[in-house]
Amino acid sequence: MALTTDFWVSAYLARLGAAGIFAHLMHRGDATAGAVAIKVATMDGNASVFLRSYDGTGRRVWTPRCKTVIEAEADNVLARQRQFDPDLWVIEIEDPKGRHLLEEDGLD
Repeated sequence: MALTTDFWVSAYLARLGAAGIFAHLMHRGDATAGAVAIKVATMDGNASVFLRSYDGTGRRVWTPRCKTVIEAEADNVLARQRQFDPDLWVIEIEDPKGRHLLEEDGLD
């Protein structure tokens, strides 16, 4: 059984907080099945955006939508994505080291 997006987002934010990584919810999407975008701002004017998608085997993976761009461009990417998908959840992480934990088990 798949987790609802609302539950996954809550757990992810708690996991980030436990690791000392500041994050907040920028936009709440559909509670049960909304897509998720993660913006990672490195506090130097740059940011990256990751979107959850599926690989060729049907497994969920985190795909960089843009990597290390000017933060305003990352915001533009997210705005365009939200126009396309109003149910999109957007989480912003603010971490000078660029940590996001997306490579850890259980976050796919």
